[in-house]
Amino acid sequence: MADQWFTVGEIANTHGIRGELKIVPHTDFAERRFAPGSKLSIQKDGQQGAVLVEVQNARSHKNVYIVKLKGYENINDVEKFKGSLLKISAEQRDALDEGEFYYSDIIGSEVVTEDGERLGVVTEILRPGANDVWVVELESGKELLLPYIDDVVRKVNVRAKQITVRLLEGLL
Repeated sequence: MADQWFTVGEIANTHGIRGELKIVPHTDFAERRFAPGSKLSIQKDGQQGAVLVEVQNARSHKNVYIVKLKGYENINDVEKFKGSLLKISAEQRDALDEGEFYYSDIIGSEVVTEDGERLGVVTEILRPGANDVWVVELESGKELLLPYIDDVVRKVNVRAKQITVRLLEGLL
């Protein structure tokens, strides 16, 4: 687990000329992840190595965070980070309460009915409004959209990566 990294944001662009970055958050804990003093790893897909950085300050602005990193004082210092991902190590993840889980715990989980029939695998989690919707790729290749509500999602076993569901009329 020590070599496991989790994405908490994506660097969309620079902001101004003083070395600030526009970050699209990929976490429910953005205010904590981008708080002053937070340690993050900047990683670019397909490239080796990472740059360890510390947040100097941050503010929320129109669904993104404007983040200033310690030691990066102008736009020329941070332009190279555009398109990179901000990650944290497994040890930096917060402990969750009973019945809570990270998206990474759910994506890739096998979905079965209460009768034991295998449906498919969760490939994505959507957040359209009142509740999350889990996208399940069925064995046939089609997608099933499962609302994350107690009537549908009956049991989540994170360790076994298995989700038990009750299919309500009209879902399949």
